[in-house]
This record gives sequence, structure tokens and C-alpha cells, in this order.
Amino acid sequence: MFSYEKFEKLCEEKRITVRQAAIRCGIATSTVSNWKLGRYEPKIDKILQITSFFNVPLERLKDDERTD
Repeated sequence: MFSYEKFEKLCEEKRITVRQAAIRCGIATSTVSNWKLGRYEPKIDKILQITSFFNVPLERLKDDERTD
């Protein structure tokens, strides 16, 4: 699962706002707001846009909680 908190952390590390990252990734800011509010999870294409922008592996955005 996607971790919004890890997305925020990547933004902090790059010293940009979540809004700026969303715009640079081509993702609507309203979509990102819905992720933050837990209304829904991002689709894989959006996650891949984020990982590409930040140049990080997919695992960097995964939630650490295990549901096994």
C-alpha cells in the first residue's frame, strides 16, 4: 500500500511542497488531497510518476504496516 507520509517525507527531503511535487508529476492536487485524506489509494501509474520524479524505488513509497 501507498504511504502518503513517505511521499511527504520525499518532498521535505527535496525541499518542495506536496503541491509542487504533484504539479511536477502531472498529478492533480485534488487527487493528492484525496490520498492524504485516505479517500482512495493512488493508481500504479501515479505512483510510478512519483518514483520517477524523485528517482527512488517503488519500495520507498510503500506503507510499512503488514497485513499478513
